[in-house]
Amino acid sequence: MKKLVQAVILKNECYVDHIFDMLLSAREIAELANPGQFINLYTGKGEMLLPRPISLCEINRKEGTLRLLYQEVGKGTQYFTTLQKNDTIKVMGPLGNGFFIDKKCQKHILIGGGIGVPPLLELAKTLQGTVSVLIGAKSNPILVKEFEKIGAAVFVATDDGSYGIHGTVLDILKKEALQADMIYACGPKAMLKATSDWAEQNKMSIQVSMEERMACGIGACVGCTVKIKKDSKKDWENRKVCKDGPVFWGNEVAWNAQ
Repeated sequence: MKKLVQAVILKNECYVDHIFDMLLSAREIAELANPGQFINLYTGKGEMLLPRPISLCEINRKEGTLRLLYQEVGKGTQYFTTLQKNDTIKVMGPLGNGFFIDKKCQKHILIGGGIGVPPLLELAKTLQGTVSVLIGAKSNPILVKEFEKIGAAVFVATDDGSYGIHGTVLDILKKEALQADMIYACGPKAMLKATSDWAEQNKMSIQVSMEERMACGIGACVGCTVKIKKDSKKDWENRKVCKDGPVFWGNEVAWNAQ
C-alpha cells in the first residue's frame, strides 16, 4: 500500500562525483518498504511536473527514515541537490515489487553497477548466510565500506583500473568462481544481460532490478515497459517496470527483444 506524505529532509549532502546522500523522515513509508522498492520524489515545480523515481538505499523502520543515494543527471535531481536539512518534500511510496527473499538460500551474490549499487545495501542487511557483493564503477565505487561494515565480502571492478580489478563485474565472477543459491543484480541493462547469461550457464537463479525511464511511477502511463517471455518462451509481452517490477527473474526477461 503506497502512501503520499510530506517528508522532512534530515540530511542531503554530496557523496561523490554528482551522487548525493539524502536521509528522509517518512515513517509511514519506511514501515511498509522492502529492499528493491523505490519512491517518487516531487519537485513541486510546474516546469518539472513529473516525479523522479529513486531507489531505496536503506530503510530504518525503528527511526522511520529512508536513505537515498541519487545521481544529479537533470533538472529534477539538480533541484533536489539544493534542498537543505529541515526542508520538506512530497514523497510517494513504497512503489514497485522488490527482491524476493527465500530464507532457504544461504549463499548470496549481489551485483551492482554504477547507481544500481544503492538498492543492494538494504538487501544485504536483510539476507541471512554469506553475502558476496560485486561492485562495478567507472572509477570511484560507492558504498564499499558500508557493505564491508555489515560483514559482506566485497569485490570491485573499475573501467580505469583505479580501484579493484581493471574490468567488469563479469570478470570478477569468472576470476573468483563464486557460487550462490541466489544472485541479485541492479545496474545497466548490458550488465544485467551479461550476468543473467552467466547465471544461466552456471545454473544459478538470478533476480534483476531493471532500470527504465519512468514518467508516473505507478503504472498509469505505460512508459517504462520491459519485454518478458510468455509461458511458451517463444513470444514476449510488455510488463511495466514501475508496477510489475522493477525486479524480475533474469531468465524471464526477453533480453534480445529489448
